[in-house]
Amino acid sequence: MQKQLTTFAILLAAISLFSCTNGTQGTKEQDEKCQPIRTEVPERPAGQKDVLGLAAPKLDAVRVGFIGLGMRGPGAVERFTYIPGTKIVALCDLHADRVERAQAILDKAGLPRAAAYSGSEEAWKELVERDDLDLVYIATDWKHHAEMMVYAMEQGKHVACEVPAAMTLDEIWSVVNTAEKTQKHAMQLENCVYDFFELTTLNMAQQGLFGEVLHAEGAYIHNLRDFWDSYEGDWRMQYNKEFRGDVYATHGMGPAAQVLDIHRGDKMNVLVSMDTRPVNIPEYLIEERGMDRDSAYNFANGQHTMTMIRTEKGKTIHIQHDVSSPRPYTRMYQVSGTKGFANKYPNQGYALEGEMLDESVTPDHENLNAHAYVSDEVRDALMTKYKHRIHQELEEKAKEVGGHGGMDFIMDYRLVYCLRNGLPLDMDVYDLAEWCSLAELSRISIEHNSAPVEVPDFTRGNWDRIQGFEHAFAD
Repeated sequence: MQKQLTTFAILLAAISLFSCTNGTQGTKEQDEKCQPIRTEVPERPAGQKDVLGLAAPKLDAVRVGFIGLGMRGPGAVERFTYIPGTKIVALCDLHADRVERAQAILDKAGLPRAAAYSGSEEAWKELVERDDLDLVYIATDWKHHAEMMVYAMEQGKHVACEVPAAMTLDEIWSVVNTAEKTQKHAMQLENCVYDFFELTTLNMAQQGLFGEVLHAEGAYIHNLRDFWDSYEGDWRMQYNKEFRGDVYATHGMGPAAQVLDIHRGDKMNVLVSMDTRPVNIPEYLIEERGMDRDSAYNFANGQHTMTMIRTEKGKTIHIQHDVSSPRPYTRMYQVSGTKGFANKYPNQGYALEGEMLDESVTPDHENLNAHAYVSDEVRDALMTKYKHRIHQELEEKAKEVGGHGGMDFIMDYRLVYCLRNGLPLDMDVYDLAEWCSLAELSRISIEHNSAPVEVPDFTRGNWDRIQGFEHAFAD
């Protein structure tokens, strides 16, 4: 009965938002109605401190154990064979044949075989409990991510976890609290922040070419029709069947959050989400899996989900999710500032006020304006001039090794580089928390008629202690 009353009270609060005064000052009663749905920020436990800018002791070599050797794990194992200062100590998967295939990767690289764990749902714990590991690298299904991260940190290991690293606010707070308690790194393996266009654009933004960045967009729009049967136990389809909201937001959120300095001088305050009804996946379930229509259409996740976020400093982020529409792949990456604009999909381009350029880019810079994209030649000149230091150092090797065009290799290399040099990682546990929180927060908004929902401050008040996002380097 109490739960029903609580749900009813939340619903009334959400409905009342539609009488809001649209940002103007109204009566006290109206202002109260305008408050977004609250989300709890638990008090930091006694004796626990934040991990903003965490720099752990240097590691001469990073000894790593991999959990999950299905879709993403083998590629990670292979990439680590190319990264100096690493030692692949242990491999784990539920299936022994997958472990053996990963061992063959080590054989091919001329490296010693790793300790093998398989055959049990608890085998991963045996790997984590080893005393000769520095890093646990997790590439399993979503439902195990948070549990594995927490256990690994409790056992004294740093953790790196595939996206999304946590699916609920409870899971997120558990990961955050464990990272703070243990003072261990908990990094989400978001590769898209290392894409060549995204990282170059970030550098341009940090050099002031777009003026003040006010808005950023990102998305995961990728028709997964050819991949649904590849997820063991159908776990990804089942998750989408049970949950509304943007359940896979991090590819879009990562680059957008970095260019807007989220929890490094700004923070996300409130979001609003909405979705369309699902059609293509239910029809797929009917046509390809023989499911009856009523069961197929008992499907929670919308075909297309949109989320708008407003920050403390009055900036906005637009994030989209769609894994079933017949559309070209896109991450919708856009950056919009007071002096210029960047766009990645479907065509990479920049639009800039001429005053932001100089003769080193184009001799005709004084006649340029932002009403149209710069020419391909000017775009290429910009991307050369503002190539990020990370790409200057790693681009050639990254394209040789591969992994989504090389950004996977850069992601893993940077992780190892920072651990070996005792530097803060490029992505911390608060990035993980903020980007993953869209799964539950967008669901809450949608289920309450697209009501505004508070975004928790996962730093618990320290969001502006660091000013500006930056990558750490040893020199």
